[in-house]
Amino acid sequence: MSVRELLAALDVSAAGADLHALMARAQPLPRSLTGNGVRATLRLLAERIPLELHEVPTGSQVLDWTVPREWNVREAWVRGPDGERVVDLAEHPLHLLGYSVPMHATMGRAELDEHLHSLPERPALIPYRTSYYAESWGFCLPHARRLELAKGEYEVLVDATLEEGALTWGEAFLPGASEQEVLVSTHVCHPFMANDNLSGIAVVATLAERLATLDRSQRRYGWRFLFVPGTIGAIAWLARNEGAVSRIAHGLVAANLGDPGGFHYKRSRRGGAPIDRLVEVALRDLAEPLEVEDFVPFGYDERQYCSPGFDLPVGSLTRTPWGRYPEYHTSADDLSFVQPEALGGSLRAYLAVAAAIEGNRRYLNLSPKGEPQLGRRGLYRSLGGDEAGRERELALLWVLNQSDGDKDLLDVAERSGVALERLEEAAAALVEASLLRAVPGPDR
Repeated sequence: MSVRELLAALDVSAAGADLHALMARAQPLPRSLTGNGVRATLRLLAERIPLELHEVPTGSQVLDWTVPREWNVREAWVRGPDGERVVDLAEHPLHLLGYSVPMHATMGRAELDEHLHSLPERPALIPYRTSYYAESWGFCLPHARRLELAKGEYEVLVDATLEEGALTWGEAFLPGASEQEVLVSTHVCHPFMANDNLSGIAVVATLAERLATLDRSQRRYGWRFLFVPGTIGAIAWLARNEGAVSRIAHGLVAANLGDPGGFHYKRSRRGGAPIDRLVEVALRDLAEPLEVEDFVPFGYDERQYCSPGFDLPVGSLTRTPWGRYPEYHTSADDLSFVQPEALGGSLRAYLAVAAAIEGNRRYLNLSPKGEPQLGRRGLYRSLGGDEAGRERELALLWVLNQSDGDKDLLDVAERSGVALERLEEAAAALVEASLLRAVPGPDR
């Protein structure tokens, strides 16, 4: 079994249904930057993949950042002048400003309003807001409900703990035949929201689950999967693994993989790294439209992995990017917004990229002076007119012509337009015929 065979065997519809079901199990868990919701989410994933939990204590220095206190919340609500709760965390996970400090007080309508967050332009939706690094408290609610709040006294309760604890992330490593690694990272700190957070978690966990079915010898690379709280989680991992990051040959950050939009890729800081080119070729070969943009130092955790002190070859493969769909960071980003077919298609895209990474390598033509006679080796058609045979022969000839020990199959795929899978098959046949040999060594 190979990654290509995993890709060929994928049932997109069945995979999409499984991904959606996993997201439904994870949605109620109260994720934040730290806390028991993150741990519970990681334990759920550990039912499917060999996931290890890592923790860094509160107050630890991680590069230029300090791990904050751990936050957990039991209940939070606002009770109006008539004694009825007008906002209640139990009603919706986005109602509370993330990392709100514990408090219990009574105040007037005007004072309360200073701590309320809503979207006037989308009055039926609840926004997602946080205050991780500045002590504050607040509630988020539909703007239409906010306008209905009467004058009078309001009782406010945030029953939460903000105390010494830890920052937690999950890590699964699948060793390969070489020391080089592929890094796949997603964030695990957002509550409730399906596309921005849960879709990345589900696709990355399922990709790891599929690749784990292969024997170590069937994986050329080690595959490292990270489930980290956004920004500081990636920074903490980098701080704890500075000596090992040189082994990372390729990397992807996953998010927003369940919406109905097409695929989008943000290149690594390097711009022309092999992963940047492999993603384009892999999606081309799937006949999936792909919008590509250059690196910008904003977005998800690719900006941490691509910070100049590390400059790792890590890009971001998503569907609609963050902030470019109206449901983003609102209560409209729910399980009805994400589509099982889109989720299954995203898993297919990630498997295609994984297959391209695993199959790409350099070769040396062992008979470079003139074309070797392929017919007597059983590699050429005995009869003309067979289009499939012509395609196979074209792949053979391209691989022979370009295999000078420096160019890899990705170079050949880009120049020829031939699918990378066909080139891999051609290379394997030529190796078997003793016309080609693989060139050892790390990826460039």
